[in-house]
Amino acid sequence: MEKSEGEAMSERVRSISFLASEAPGATEAANRLKALYGQEDPNQAEVVVALGGDGFMLHILHRFMNSSIPIYGMNRGTIGFLMNEYREEGLRERLAAAVENWIHPLSMTAEDEHGEIREALAINEVSIFRQSYQAARLEIRVDGKLRLEELVCDGVMVATPTGSTAYNLSAQGPIIPIEAPLLALTPVSPFRPRRWRGALLPNHQTVEIVTLEAHKRPVNAVADAQEVKSVRRVTIRESMSDRCRILFDEEHSWDERILAEQFRY
Repeated sequence: MEKSEGEAMSERVRSISFLASEAPGATEAANRLKALYGQEDPNQAEVVVALGGDGFMLHILHRFMNSSIPIYGMNRGTIGFLMNEYREEGLRERLAAAVENWIHPLSMTAEDEHGEIREALAINEVSIFRQSYQAARLEIRVDGKLRLEELVCDGVMVATPTGSTAYNLSAQGPIIPIEAPLLALTPVSPFRPRRWRGALLPNHQTVEIVTLEAHKRPVNAVADAQEVKSVRRVTIRESMSDRCRILFDEEHSWDERILAEQFRY
Protein backbone atom coordinates (compact mmCIF):
# COMPACT_ATOMS: atom_id res chain seq x y z
CA MET A 1 0.00 0.00 0.00
CA GLU A 2 1.30 3.43 -0.92
CA LYS A 3 2.11 5.63 2.07
CA SER A 4 0.34 8.95 2.54
CA GLU A 5 2.37 12.14 2.26
CA GLY A 6 2.04 12.69 6.01
CA GLU A 7 3.30 9.18 6.81
CA ALA A 8 6.24 9.58 4.43
CA MET A 9 7.15 12.95 5.93
CA SER A 10 6.93 11.65 9.49
CA GLU A 11 9.41 8.88 8.73
CA ARG A 12 12.02 11.49 7.89
CA VAL A 13 12.11 12.63 11.54
CA ARG A 14 12.56 9.53 13.65
CA SER A 15 14.50 10.67 16.71
CA ILE A 16 13.48 13.70 18.79
CA SER A 17 14.89 15.06 22.03
CA PHE A 18 12.63 17.18 24.25
CA LEU A 19 14.29 19.75 26.52
CA ALA A 20 12.19 21.87 28.86
CA SER A 21 12.68 24.93 31.00
CA GLU A 22 12.00 24.74 34.73
CA ALA A 23 8.54 26.25 34.30
CA PRO A 24 5.85 23.75 35.42
CA GLY A 25 3.96 24.05 32.14
CA ALA A 26 7.11 23.26 30.16
CA THR A 27 8.13 20.19 32.16
CA GLU A 28 4.59 18.80 32.08
CA ALA A 29 4.45 19.28 28.31
CA ALA A 30 7.81 17.57 27.88
CA ASN A 31 6.63 14.53 29.82
CA ARG A 32 3.51 14.22 27.65
CA LEU A 33 5.51 14.58 24.43
CA LYS A 34 8.12 12.04 25.53
CA ALA A 35 5.32 9.54 26.15
CA LEU A 36 3.95 10.17 22.66
CA TYR A 37 7.15 10.35 20.61
CA GLY A 38 9.92 8.86 22.75
CA GLN A 39 13.07 10.57 23.98
CA GLU A 40 16.46 10.51 22.24
CA ASP A 41 19.80 11.65 23.65
CA PRO A 42 19.91 15.36 22.66
CA ASN A 43 23.37 14.99 21.14
CA GLN A 44 22.17 12.13 18.92
CA ALA A 45 18.72 13.40 17.97
CA GLU A 46 17.68 14.49 14.50
CA VAL A 47 15.79 17.42 16.06
CA VAL A 48 15.82 19.02 19.50
CA VAL A 49 12.47 20.43 20.62
CA ALA A 50 12.82 23.23 23.18
CA LEU A 51 9.83 23.83 25.47
CA GLY A 52 9.73 27.17 27.26
CA GLY A 53 10.02 30.84 26.37
CA ASP A 54 12.40 32.91 24.28
CA GLY A 55 15.02 32.99 27.04
CA PHE A 56 15.12 29.21 27.21
CA MET A 57 15.25 29.01 23.41
CA LEU A 58 18.32 31.26 23.38
CA HIS A 59 19.93 29.03 26.01
CA ILE A 60 19.33 25.93 23.86
CA LEU A 61 20.59 27.63 20.69
CA HIS A 62 23.80 28.55 22.52
CA ARG A 63 24.13 25.02 23.88
CA PHE A 64 23.90 23.48 20.40
CA MET A 65 25.90 26.15 18.59
CA ASN A 66 27.96 24.60 15.74
CA SER A 67 26.43 21.16 16.29
CA SER A 68 24.25 21.29 13.13
CA ILE A 69 21.35 19.87 15.18
CA PRO A 70 18.19 21.83 14.29
CA ILE A 71 16.26 23.41 17.16
CA TYR A 72 12.47 23.67 17.07
CA GLY A 73 10.86 25.68 19.84
CA MET A 74 7.33 25.30 21.18
CA ASN A 75 6.01 28.06 23.36
CA ARG A 76 5.49 27.22 27.02
CA GLY A 77 6.64 30.66 28.19
CA THR A 78 5.46 34.25 27.89
CA ILE A 79 6.28 36.00 24.60
CA GLY A 80 7.59 33.17 22.46
CA PHE A 81 8.62 35.14 19.39
CA LEU A 82 11.29 32.53 18.65
CA MET A 83 8.85 29.69 19.35
CA ASN A 84 6.21 27.81 17.42
CA GLU A 85 2.68 27.22 18.67
CA TYR A 86 2.39 24.39 21.17
CA ARG A 87 0.46 21.44 19.80
CA GLU A 88 0.98 17.79 20.66
CA GLU A 89 -0.56 16.16 17.59
CA GLY A 90 1.26 15.63 14.29
CA LEU A 91 4.65 16.73 15.59
CA ARG A 92 6.75 14.56 13.28
CA GLU A 93 4.93 15.97 10.26
CA ARG A 94 5.41 19.53 11.50
CA LEU A 95 9.13 18.96 12.01
CA ALA A 96 9.55 17.41 8.57
CA ALA A 97 7.77 20.36 6.91
CA ALA A 98 9.41 23.10 9.00
CA VAL A 99 11.33 25.98 7.39
CA GLU A 100 15.00 26.06 8.35
CA ASN A 101 17.11 29.16 9.02
CA TRP A 102 20.81 29.35 9.87
CA ILE A 103 21.72 32.03 12.42
CA HIS A 104 25.16 33.60 12.81
CA PRO A 105 25.68 35.16 16.26
CA LEU A 106 27.56 38.30 17.18
CA SER A 107 31.03 37.93 18.61
CA MET A 108 31.75 40.29 21.52
CA THR A 109 35.24 41.06 22.80
CA ALA A 110 35.13 43.19 25.95
CA GLU A 111 38.01 44.74 27.88
CA ASP A 112 37.21 45.51 31.52
CA GLU A 113 38.67 48.11 33.86
CA HIS A 114 41.53 45.75 34.83
CA GLY A 115 42.52 45.10 31.22
CA GLU A 116 41.09 41.57 31.26
CA ILE A 117 39.65 40.42 27.92
CA ARG A 118 36.34 38.54 27.89
CA GLU A 119 34.69 37.01 24.84
CA ALA A 120 31.10 35.87 24.30
CA LEU A 121 28.58 35.14 21.57
CA ALA A 122 25.16 36.77 21.24
CA ILE A 123 22.30 35.46 19.13
CA ASN A 124 20.04 38.45 19.89
CA GLU A 125 22.18 41.46 20.75
CA VAL A 126 25.19 42.90 22.50
CA SER A 127 24.13 45.73 24.82
CA ILE A 128 26.07 48.38 26.71
CA PHE A 129 24.29 49.74 29.81
CA ARG A 130 25.09 52.43 32.34
CA GLN A 131 26.00 50.92 35.71
CA SER A 132 25.13 53.85 37.96
CA TYR A 133 22.73 56.77 38.17
CA GLN A 134 24.89 58.75 35.74
CA ALA A 135 24.37 58.51 31.99
CA ALA A 136 27.02 56.71 29.96
CA ARG A 137 29.40 58.63 27.69
CA LEU A 138 30.40 56.51 24.73
CA GLU A 139 32.49 56.84 21.59
CA ILE A 140 31.45 54.77 18.57
CA ARG A 141 33.67 53.63 15.71
CA VAL A 142 32.64 51.53 12.71
CA ASP A 143 35.42 49.66 10.91
CA GLY A 144 37.90 51.88 12.74
CA LYS A 145 36.35 55.16 11.59
CA LEU A 146 35.01 57.52 14.25
CA ARG A 147 31.25 57.89 13.72
CA LEU A 148 30.08 59.36 17.03
CA GLU A 149 32.57 61.32 19.10
CA GLU A 150 30.22 61.35 22.08
CA LEU A 151 26.95 59.54 22.74
CA VAL A 152 25.38 60.36 26.10
CA CYS A 153 22.71 57.77 26.84
CA ASP A 154 21.46 54.98 29.07
CA GLY A 155 23.03 52.50 26.68
CA VAL A 156 23.44 51.28 23.12
CA MET A 157 23.12 47.89 21.43
CA VAL A 158 24.06 46.03 18.29
CA ALA A 159 21.25 43.63 17.31
CA THR A 160 21.09 40.78 14.81
CA PRO A 161 18.01 40.19 12.62
CA THR A 162 16.98 37.53 15.16
CA GLY A 163 17.30 40.04 18.00
CA SER A 164 15.76 42.95 16.13
CA THR A 165 12.29 42.07 17.46
CA ALA A 166 13.49 41.74 21.06
CA TYR A 167 15.04 44.51 23.17
CA ASN A 168 16.02 46.38 20.01
CA LEU A 169 12.36 46.83 19.07
CA SER A 170 11.51 48.05 22.59
CA ALA A 171 14.20 50.72 22.16
CA GLN A 172 12.54 51.86 18.89
CA GLY A 173 15.11 50.10 16.73
CA PRO A 174 14.32 48.76 13.24
CA ILE A 175 12.97 45.27 12.51
CA ILE A 176 15.28 43.33 10.18
CA PRO A 177 14.26 40.31 8.03
CA ILE A 178 16.24 37.24 9.06
CA GLU A 179 17.98 36.88 5.67
CA ALA A 180 18.99 40.56 5.47
CA PRO A 181 22.78 41.10 5.75
CA LEU A 182 22.32 43.89 8.27
CA LEU A 183 22.85 44.75 11.94
CA ALA A 184 20.97 47.37 13.95
CA LEU A 185 22.95 49.88 16.03
CA THR A 186 20.35 51.31 18.40
CA PRO A 187 20.69 53.77 21.31
CA VAL A 188 18.78 53.45 24.57
CA SER A 189 17.37 56.79 25.80
CA PRO A 190 19.87 59.02 23.95
CA PHE A 191 20.39 62.42 25.58
CA ARG A 192 23.08 63.79 23.26
CA PRO A 193 22.76 63.81 20.29
CA ARG A 194 19.09 63.74 21.25
CA ARG A 195 17.73 63.10 17.76
CA TRP A 196 20.11 60.26 16.86
CA ARG A 197 18.02 57.12 16.43
CA GLY A 198 20.74 54.70 15.45
CA ALA A 199 21.95 53.15 12.20
CA LEU A 200 21.65 50.09 10.00
CA LEU A 201 25.05 48.56 9.24
CA PRO A 202 26.23 45.89 6.80
CA ASN A 203 26.81 42.70 8.77
CA HIS A 204 30.48 42.54 7.74
CA GLN A 205 31.32 45.75 9.61
CA THR A 206 32.89 45.89 13.06
CA VAL A 207 31.52 48.18 15.78
CA GLU A 208 33.83 49.44 18.52
CA ILE A 209 32.37 51.17 21.57
CA VAL A 210 34.73 53.00 23.93
CA THR A 211 33.67 54.13 27.40
CA LEU A 212 34.52 57.76 28.13
CA GLU A 213 35.04 58.62 31.82
CA ALA A 214 35.00 54.90 32.63
CA HIS A 215 35.59 55.38 36.38
CA LYS A 216 33.03 58.14 36.79
CA ARG A 217 30.43 56.64 34.44
CA PRO A 218 30.91 52.83 34.51
CA VAL A 219 29.05 50.63 32.04
CA ASN A 220 28.41 46.91 31.65
CA ALA A 221 28.37 44.88 28.44
CA VAL A 222 25.87 42.05 27.96
CA ALA A 223 25.94 39.41 25.20
CA ASP A 224 22.53 37.75 25.52
CA ALA A 225 22.75 36.49 29.14
CA GLN A 226 26.53 36.88 29.63
CA GLU A 227 27.55 40.09 31.40
CA VAL A 228 30.91 41.83 31.74
CA LYS A 229 31.06 44.58 34.34
CA SER A 230 32.92 47.89 34.12
CA VAL A 231 34.04 47.66 30.51
CA ARG A 232 36.40 50.14 28.89
CA ARG A 233 36.10 48.95 25.31
CA VAL A 234 33.79 46.55 23.46
CA THR A 235 34.28 45.23 19.93
CA ILE A 236 31.33 43.62 18.15
CA ARG A 237 31.22 41.79 14.84
CA GLU A 238 29.17 39.03 13.26
CA SER A 239 30.85 35.65 13.61
CA MET A 240 30.87 33.80 10.29
CA SER A 241 32.55 30.75 11.86
CA ASP A 242 29.75 30.12 14.38
CA ARG A 243 26.17 29.23 13.52
CA CYS A 244 23.06 27.42 14.72
CA ARG A 245 19.91 26.02 13.06
CA ILE A 246 16.39 27.06 13.96
CA LEU A 247 13.11 25.64 12.62
CA PHE A 248 9.74 27.37 12.18
CA ASP A 249 6.38 26.04 11.07
CA GLU A 250 5.89 26.62 7.37
CA GLU A 251 2.66 28.58 7.84
CA HIS A 252 4.23 30.83 10.48
CA SER A 253 7.80 31.26 9.29
CA TRP A 254 10.24 33.86 10.57
CA ASP A 255 9.69 35.98 7.43
CA GLU A 256 5.95 35.99 8.08
CA ARG A 257 6.48 36.96 11.73
CA ILE A 258 8.75 39.83 10.74
CA LEU A 259 6.25 41.09 8.18
CA ALA A 260 3.30 40.81 10.59
CA GLU A 261 5.23 42.60 13.34
CA GLN A 262 5.79 45.62 11.08
CA PHE A 263 2.05 46.03 10.58
CA ARG A 264 1.15 45.94 14.26
CA TYR A 265 -0.44 49.11 15.59
